[in-house]
Amino acid sequence: MVKLIGKSKISCAVFISGRGTNLKSILKFSKKNTSKINIKLVISNRRNAHGLVFAKKNKINFKTISYKNIKKAEIQILKHLKKNKIKFIFLAGFMKILSKNFIKKFKNKIINIHPSLLPKYKGLNTYKRAINNREKFSGCTVHFVSEKLDSGKIILQKKVRIFKFDTAESLANRILLQENKLYPKAINKVLSKI
Repeated sequence: MVKLIGKSKISCAVFISGRGTNLKSILKFSKKNTSKINIKLVISNRRNAHGLVFAKKNKINFKTISYKNIKKAEIQILKHLKKNKIKFIFLAGFMKILSKNFIKKFKNKIINIHPSLLPKYKGLNTYKRAINNREKFSGCTVHFVSEKLDSGKIILQKKVRIFKFDTAESLANRILLQENKLYPKAINKVLSKI
């Protein structure tokens, strides 16, 4: 394997809203010599998002952006992305919907992880909906972000069995473990073609 020097890595940003477990796994992956990514920026719409702890620990530039006005928020975000020369964006539990205009500016350069086997269960409450519909499996999907919610081209998926005793919480915990493994693999798959 060829070792990549820091400068030759692709500058990326991670957008979060909460715990940041996927951010943590992406950061860990980015530090490998074989990884093509360098996380230069973390964006959060919540000041108290626990995931910001990982940004601080890893000395990564982070910004919290108020979403009271979406247009203003996106102007601010785009300014920070430009300043940090960001080429790819990874949404990792970012609970805001990006505008069509924003997505166009980063066409095929925004990746998201969703806690269901898309195209099933787009949107929220995916675990509860899968259990209520007596599905045998749920899982997670890494996909490109398109202008339609949770409808972009699928990169990778991982199935997770639903057990009779499962609650939305127990299923969520098991799916999250798979998300943390799947996201770096999907990033690697996309960037290996670059």
